[in-house]
Amino acid sequence: MSAVRELTVNGVTHALEADSDRPLLSVLRDDLGLTGTKFGCGEGQCGACTVHIDGVPIRSCLTPVGTVGPQKITTIEGLEQNGRLHALQRAFLEVEAMQCAYCTSGMIMTAVVLLAKNPHPSDEDIIRFMDGNICRCGVYPRILAAIRLAAAPLPAAS
Repeated sequence: MSAVRELTVNGVTHALEADSDRPLLSVLRDDLGLTGTKFGCGEGQCGACTVHIDGVPIRSCLTPVGTVGPQKITTIEGLEQNGRLHALQRAFLEVEAMQCAYCTSGMIMTAVVLLAKNPHPSDEDIIRFMDGNICRCGVYPRILAAIRLAAAPLPAAS
């Protein structure tokens, strides 16, 4: 079996020794100590394990670490910049868009991509894009409110 010896996560290149067939989620949590990304269903259905690979949201529970290569991985921990939370992280806290918070990192990671693609989404756009991210506690109205709040200060594209 081949091994992965290096990963770039949140702007930092990490040396490691991981079987290339291991799920990226396992390597992030167990080898790199980045526990913000959660194991939910293990089948890519719930979205709790969502991270970005070169800006694309992926389910890290289904992604073999050997398929990542030199691509840049961003986890929930990597959204904070210079001690300041991302607008979505702040919005989720402000509107208390969590109950148990298990799904929160995956929700935020998916919503970051939504707002990058569509800075002023309608409620229907948000619901459609977030489909596949499951909140077992059912705080969807607050999640919607948080995404709307984070989108509000973004300037319109010219």
